[in-house]
Amino acid sequence: AEVNTGIGFQALRLNTTGASNTAVGANALAANTTASNNTAVGTSALVANTTGRDNTAVGYLSGTTTTTGFENTAIGMYALRFNTTGDTNTAVGLQALHRNTTADANTAVGRNAMEVNTTGALNVAVGYGALEKNTTASNNTAVGYQAAYANTTGTPTTAFGYQALKANTTGTNNCAFGQGTLQTNVTGTTNSAFGTLALRDNTGEANSAVGYASLLTNTSGANNVAMGVSSLRVNTTGGQNTALGTSALEANTTASYNTAVGYQA
Repeated sequence: AEVNTGIGFQALRLNTTGASNTAVGANALAANTTASNNTAVGTSALVANTTGRDNTAVGYLSGTTTTTGFENTAIGMYALRFNTTGDTNTAVGLQALHRNTTADANTAVGRNAMEVNTTGALNVAVGYGALEKNTTASNNTAVGYQAAYANTTGTPTTAFGYQALKANTTGTNNCAFGQGTLQTNVTGTTNSAFGTLALRDNTGEANSAVGYASLLTNTSGANNVAMGVSSLRVNTTGGQNTALGTSALEANTTASYNTAVGYQA
């Protein structure tokens, strides 16, 4: 083996033909045999890696169970700790992608980002606690503190903003852009919220809200469209309403099948 660097107790202990590896720390890359181009810095970093190539693990117990997975990057204590065969994952932050096992192509940046994900793939989580509870869902994007925090199997989910879609678990096809948008949605599906606090209390389906506090208190109301600041703001169970304009249908609560166009209509 050529151009290997091993510093620490049992670092690169079993390496045979692997080349261009760097291991710094006790047990770093200890099981590596033929894999090349790996960098492990920290106690037991990439300790179980055997033939996985092009991996980077920096931090205590980062990437510890990776065996054949390749092109993974783990930076932070416990980052990608339980990954085994998952490939092309990026985890930056304490416990980011902590429990990922076989899933590929996930990006988690931030403390506890996608912490309990196991087999969900092609997810992007940026922010402290973003997609933290995601387990098997794929194709989700969450950016912001606790964005889509409780999501487990809901997909595809798109959340941008502080606690956007925070409580969502199994709701699918939801989009939330703005602080607190769709914050308490749990199982509601096919909702779109654009603007701070839009559809904050929603539990219903097929609602669209554009503007600050639009459809703010909607719970089980479905098939509503609100465009404008505070439009349909206190609606709770009313459905099939359309409000276009600032404060349009703002005071409506349970009535359905209304259409209002214009300022305070």
